[in-house]
Amino acid sequence: MTKLTRGLAALGLSGMLAVSAAHAQSNLTAETSSPGNSPHASILHLAEVASAAGIADLQVQDGQTLTNSVLNVAEGRTDISAMPLILGFLMSKGRGPYSKLGDAGAEKAANLRALYPYNAGAYGLIALESEGIDSWDKLKGKNVWNGPPRGAALVNARQAIFLAAGFKDGEDYTGHQANWGQLPTLLVDGSMDAFVFPLTFPSARAVTMQAAGNVVMVSTPKDVFESEAYQKIFNAPGNVPIVIGWDEMGYEDGKGIRLQSEDNTFRGLGTAFADVVHKDMSDDMAKALTAEYIRTIPQLKEKTAYMKNVGVGILDPKLSGFCGINPVKYHPGAVAAWEEAGVTVPDCAK
Repeated sequence: MTKLTRGLAALGLSGMLAVSAAHAQSNLTAETSSPGNSPHASILHLAEVASAAGIADLQVQDGQTLTNSVLNVAEGRTDISAMPLILGFLMSKGRGPYSKLGDAGAEKAANLRALYPYNAGAYGLIALESEGIDSWDKLKGKNVWNGPPRGAALVNARQAIFLAAGFKDGEDYTGHQANWGQLPTLLVDGSMDAFVFPLTFPSARAVTMQAAGNVVMVSTPKDVFESEAYQKIFNAPGNVPIVIGWDEMGYEDGKGIRLQSEDNTFRGLGTAFADVVHKDMSDDMAKALTAEYIRTIPQLKEKTAYMKNVGVGILDPKLSGFCGINPVKYHPGAVAAWEEAGVTVPDCAK
């Protein structure tokens, strides 16, 4: 972040110039997920700082299904959306939730451009201490909530369990699915034995769960995480490795949340995200939005604790999920903002 910090002063001037060129206080639309996670925090932060800087007023719809939101951006119906990077790949191939698009998916995906990257946390096992589940192999025969009924989260959760313990949903454990909005209730009502979903650090969901008792978070075992089989999943679009020590996770010893790990380090499969716009957004507007976001990253991390640990401002392809078979690249205006902030944008992501 040293280069980024040095670039903030320069961005103050360049951002103001870009605002003037972009016609201050444009009205833009944005879509994001439900509260309590980084995609929601990121979009709301952008809306706040863009308005305060006189760049644009963002009308934000939250609680949205991002599969639909990203398509809205690609088709020009929405200006900005949070996006798991896997969706750009699936759209470009006409697969998964975009299978009905067929060959037209590639044309639509080509309209997507990113402003900045982050991630939505790492897949981990979480349970009440009273359940006695402190390792992945103890999921055998248990009721496990592993995501919404469809989408990347469910696929990744099942994959995380299989790689850590060799268990299959419906054979070795009973997977349960429900929409994200139902998760807060499930965390405390005792209907599930354990949960596998993306955890931020600290995690609002873990804090919610504490209302029902002390909580244990279980890391992917170090030998499993470093194995050839597990490392292969990071070649898939949208998957990034997340490794974080207990001291950085935002919890205190003896305060009701415990990490189960052989070396006090959490390891897991992370989900790469970006906030995306249509390629036809003007360079001036994309630059102004990105520059103001970059300039206010310290405030974002200060007001939302887990945003310190979700890769905001880290453009390294391995850690951000860009390049390789991920077709989504940064908007030229965003590239200009990052470079003026002293951050190198990988050529493969331009």
